[in-house]
Amino acid sequence: MSNKSRLHLPHVPARPGETPDFSYVQQSPAGAVPRPEVNTRARDMLSLSTDLVRVLNDDGQAVGPWHPHLDAADLQVGLRHMLLTRLFDDRMQRIQRAGKISFYMRSLGEEAVSVAQGMALRPSDMLFPGYRNQGLQVVRGIPLVDLMSQLLSNTNDMCKGRQLPVMYHSRANNIFSISGNLATQFPQAVGWAMAAAIKGEDNVAATWIGEGSSAEADFHHGLLFASVYQAPVILNVVNNQWAISTFQGYAGGEQRSFAARGPGYGMAGIRVDGNDFLAVYAVTQWAAERARTGGGPTLIELVTYRGAAHSTSDDPARYRAKDDAEHWPLGDPILRLKAHLIKIGEWSEERHQALNAELEALVASSWKEAVAFGTMTEGPRLDADTMFEDVFKEMPRHLQRQQAALRQERS
Repeated sequence: MSNKSRLHLPHVPARPGETPDFSYVQQSPAGAVPRPEVNTRARDMLSLSTDLVRVLNDDGQAVGPWHPHLDAADLQVGLRHMLLTRLFDDRMQRIQRAGKISFYMRSLGEEAVSVAQGMALRPSDMLFPGYRNQGLQVVRGIPLVDLMSQLLSNTNDMCKGRQLPVMYHSRANNIFSISGNLATQFPQAVGWAMAAAIKGEDNVAATWIGEGSSAEADFHHGLLFASVYQAPVILNVVNNQWAISTFQGYAGGEQRSFAARGPGYGMAGIRVDGNDFLAVYAVTQWAAERARTGGGPTLIELVTYRGAAHSTSDDPARYRAKDDAEHWPLGDPILRLKAHLIKIGEWSEERHQALNAELEALVASSWKEAVAFGTMTEGPRLDADTMFEDVFKEMPRHLQRQQAALRQERS
């Protein structure tokens, strides 16, 4: 036997042509994980970073100490938001394939992450999303027309044509601009939370990155500052198993859970079933209360699966097993919440079909309205003058001269 060290390559459970294998996913029975008080020290709840908080069991029942006991009406709102997010995604995917928008990223299978967390937070809390959190926009009431206009970069574009598609923002709704430079939102969210604490506010910040982005330095910078200054922030790692074509083991998920990095920095770490709407809501509500009452930050790992391609520029058939999302052991978040509502007598297949038809019509009418503001090939078009705005508080002279020259050339 050789005593020489060998380079370790993380194991990828299934490649194209192989049978999907999710035996590596560590689960806990629904209702089995204890719910500590929000002021519990991080060192006294280490098991939360390795166990998996679950509320919904396989029969659609809500069980255990994390059950948030939401009203049926709130659950129906959550179902509506998730279904609308999925139908919006599906329509935008088809529209991109038809060449009417340039790029898109779906959140298929991850809808509960954004919707449940968004509903668990206050409207005054600041959100620093990633690029698969469109459910947050839906929860905060951003019209689909506005999201579609951003994808089209038309005259109604909230970003005035300056951002890549899906990089939404909403100052009025406390949603920070999405960045294509991965993980930058982690230290930004921590900084915002520190400022809120300095001002004596009880608002919290929440931010999301994919597990692959946890390999970026900004992730660790954010955790360190959040821990040292006990910032009121919720740091979410959406572990959807794949960072474009790279399996989560290459970001360190093979050795320990991503949530376990929280206690390593002296903060609470919780691992939760990201496809369980009730569990995600409960864990987020717990972390928000902890932050508001001076308990400091929480690192949440949301265990889910990216059901679709990374983006419209990606082909997952080249690096992972075919139809693997259908074998994901934690199921589909929409179907699971739907089953729970039916179980408690607050929903039916007929009502679900009617809601689906209603939301399909909403998506279609929103697109018709959005294209009236311009498309990629037809006007109206953005005024070129807007390129000089929103950069400096007071426009410097050299830009004033350029703007004047542009206006003169067009006159």
